[in-house]
Amino acid sequence: MTDTNTATAASVPLAPRALPLLGHALPLLRDPLAFIMSLSEYREMVRVRLGPTTAMLICHPDLTRQVFLNDRVFDKGGPIYDRIREVIGDGLSTCPYPLHRRQRRLCQPSFHPTRLPGYGAVFARAAELKADSWRDGDVLDITQEMMTLTTRATMETMFSGSLPAETMRRALADTATIVSAFFRRMMTPALLRRVPTPQKRRYDHARNRLAATIAEIIAERRADPTDHADLLSTLVAAVDEESEDGQKQLSDTELADEALTFFLGGMETTAITLAWALHLLATNPDVQHRLRAETHQVLAGGKVDAAHLPSLDLAARVVTETLRLYPPAWMMTRAVRQDTELGGVRLKGGSTIVLSPYLLHRRPDLYPDPDRFDPDRWLGAQPDRATYIPFGAGARKCIGDQFALTEAVLALTAIVAHWELTPVGDQPFKPKVETSLSSRGLRLRLSERRPSGTDDAELHTATPQSTPSQPSTPPGAGACPVKH
Repeated sequence: MTDTNTATAASVPLAPRALPLLGHALPLLRDPLAFIMSLSEYREMVRVRLGPTTAMLICHPDLTRQVFLNDRVFDKGGPIYDRIREVIGDGLSTCPYPLHRRQRRLCQPSFHPTRLPGYGAVFARAAELKADSWRDGDVLDITQEMMTLTTRATMETMFSGSLPAETMRRALADTATIVSAFFRRMMTPALLRRVPTPQKRRYDHARNRLAATIAEIIAERRADPTDHADLLSTLVAAVDEESEDGQKQLSDTELADEALTFFLGGMETTAITLAWALHLLATNPDVQHRLRAETHQVLAGGKVDAAHLPSLDLAARVVTETLRLYPPAWMMTRAVRQDTELGGVRLKGGSTIVLSPYLLHRRPDLYPDPDRFDPDRWLGAQPDRATYIPFGAGARKCIGDQFALTEAVLALTAIVAHWELTPVGDQPFKPKVETSLSSRGLRLRLSERRPSGTDDAELHTATPQSTPSQPSTPPGAGACPVKH
């Protein structure tokens, strides 16, 4: 029986400034973060229009968690995932509920904790190579530099680093074209998305060429049964003994979808997180100074490797705080698969739900002084799973979160051990809002790190005492450890 006190979706307030046909597309395209934050006053939920589609934006952490935990009803879908499926098909991050459990079981061995040390060695080596390639006084496009770093690391963990340089260059260029087009395509009505503009032609060409590149790699790997000790070998060999339809292994199409999923997620989102972390350190020199002291103490003049992870406490907190301020997946959508109720509101099957980690992470009632970069807010504490959601939550939580956190902490340590970073100019740098909170165009100046005999003392006087981290588990990874 329906509760007579349950409201209809139509009774939920509609966000202001909606236009016919376009809905809230204009404010979302002009200044999406300001628009999203202007809706935090609604506390529970508010209706927004994404083109002709009306969606329910969830503003409360408890309701957000209900959506994440009930993935049977609140399934992957909506404008974001419709656009991502154009590129990666039904990979683990985009597939609907009926496909997800089997795919998760088949992909889980690739991210087993026992594989992290091997991945960590690749991450550390790639970061050291990148840091060694810079020169004193360089002014860098730091996002592009981090993209090349994470591309190298992702290629090696996925494909044993066996791809030709031209293939890597082409894959990187195609990925950049695709990612930059996602958000605008998400906001554009379907009819206009079919117009053959130059941007659409570039997008289609990049999408098709990247798919062909991955298909070629898989075909070569199928023809060579050698275990290359990489992520792709694990996916090819994975067997699901619980399969109910007799499909115990991934088909070529499924392999291609998963490879594209992990390639895009492993490369783009981690690169953006690293770029933002370096920007925050450059604009907060006191924290950068403390982190440099930590690297001096932990590395003792050597190179970073996975064995250092348990001791890199401040580096882990910097990454955790960066993901709070700039969660790569700043907005997510879900499709309601059947009539249901959420927060006292009846929702019809076919409705669209919008979730925003960016909005939750900057609520002052959840995070005091929320716009301030403060890694010490995580001293001795693990993030709350209801209010800190850069990787999502529930059964659909990002399978590669520990993979990403490990890479980010090791790379950040390698860079700060070698270099001091400072901003270029005095103008605040704003995110380029796409499907991710992009840092495209961010430039930082490098100064070679000068040896200091006082670093150890500075570490103890400048860094508050903290509860030791669990081995190999950066803050933010505790519950589970890419788009979400």
